[in-house]
Amino acid sequence: MSRDTIFSKAVPAPELTACQEPEPGMSPPDRPNTDLPEPAEPVPPQPEGAASPGPAGATDFRYAGTLKISVVSSVGLIPVENATVAVSYTGDPDSPLQVLTTDSSGQTPVTELAAPPLELSLNPDAAQQPYSEYNISVTAEGYEPVYVSGSEILANELSLQIIRMNPLAATDEEEKVVTIPAHTLWGEYPPKIPEDEIKPMAETGEIVLSRVVVPEYVIVHDGAPGDTSAPNYWVRYRDYIKNVASCEIYSTWPESAIYANVLAIQSFTLNRVYTEWYRNQGYNFTITSSTAYDQKWVYGRNIYQNIDYLVDTIFANYLSRPGVRQPIFTSYCDGNRVTCNGLSQWGSKYLGDQGYSAIEIIRYYYGNDMYINTADIISGVPSSWPGYDLGIGASGDKVRQLQTQLNRIARNYPSIPTIAADGIYGPGTAEAVRTFQGIFNLPQTGVTDYPTWYEISEIYVGVSRISEPG
Repeated sequence: MSRDTIFSKAVPAPELTACQEPEPGMSPPDRPNTDLPEPAEPVPPQPEGAASPGPAGATDFRYAGTLKISVVSSVGLIPVENATVAVSYTGDPDSPLQVLTTDSSGQTPVTELAAPPLELSLNPDAAQQPYSEYNISVTAEGYEPVYVSGSEILANELSLQIIRMNPLAATDEEEKVVTIPAHTLWGEYPPKIPEDEIKPMAETGEIVLSRVVVPEYVIVHDGAPGDTSAPNYWVRYRDYIKNVASCEIYSTWPESAIYANVLAIQSFTLNRVYTEWYRNQGYNFTITSSTAYDQKWVYGRNIYQNIDYLVDTIFANYLSRPGVRQPIFTSYCDGNRVTCNGLSQWGSKYLGDQGYSAIEIIRYYYGNDMYINTADIISGVPSSWPGYDLGIGASGDKVRQLQTQLNRIARNYPSIPTIAADGIYGPGTAEAVRTFQGIFNLPQTGVTDYPTWYEISEIYVGVSRISEPG
């Protein structure tokens, strides 16, 4: 898929007088029908993250999704080979459905698991939870055991679960437990507190970036801003976006709707980065995991392959308005239980169903003067993408750099063949790239395109470090 697919010119978006939802019953010929049916019954208040109750027999699924588990050391990004991975249904954690072993890349085979019907994740008023939940227990010699509860499987989707294991020499814990709460479209979470989409900039006293920069890391405060007991996590920017998107929308939705939501999530995040929003209030973090203040992020949760690839394709993009330097603070909400002056998640899904492109969806909710911009700088990479794909026959310094990075990565991931760093992109380099793409969930073309270049750069930086920051 080309990263330009989303940006292709299409028919002009409908004129809007404001970033708004259609009025009930309003569906003129030039506007799609995005009216959402009223819930059959009100949902009683529940604790934050609590899952809504499903019907009896919800475990008797007739559909399936797939799961791929990757196990790495938290120190040095070393894949953990021969780890034992037991997968069980959350409702019956003591009865493993499958016991798997990781390969030299720290990965299990893709395994099929039961899931609820696909249509449940396409309906805002589904009475049954649209995903199934599985527990994952991982043990490996020399590492602290890890237990993940609630990994979410959607019908027809490949779920990617990364397990980071602490070497015993680096931890005093007996077991690391990761609990994944209910998805935001299913569980009960606080609605977003409204904010202006353009932040005022004081002339003095504030730290503000002069250019839009994609950071290598964001620091996520796992709670409300004033919760001093909540931990801070250093999270790679792209991993953060993938996590939030997997928390906020369903990967079963139309591709254009996923694109539009990812753009809104990225612009929201880069506004927090650009304005140093929390640091200027005296906090030591970039963003929170609270839906009342920011976006949902869950430590250790699974993501989905299509979201993973979409983010890799457009991670440097954000939303702009003419004459405004900062990324736009793009508010959004589910559009069913909660409404807001911004993008409706469920509404975007219906627009995608009706053939709207991502930019048309964006302009439907935010206005026709919104456009897609690209960050000036991408932090934490040795060198920027050359601006064109590298394939067989390419040569020069960029190819030599690529070969050098692949050879360093191959020391950690030995299934990647070692190649001569001669600056010539031959069949050996193409095979090394193809193997790398397979390990890191990219299309196995053997061509170094935009997402492959930056994935190689990120993994190279990761394996070259002794440990992650934070």
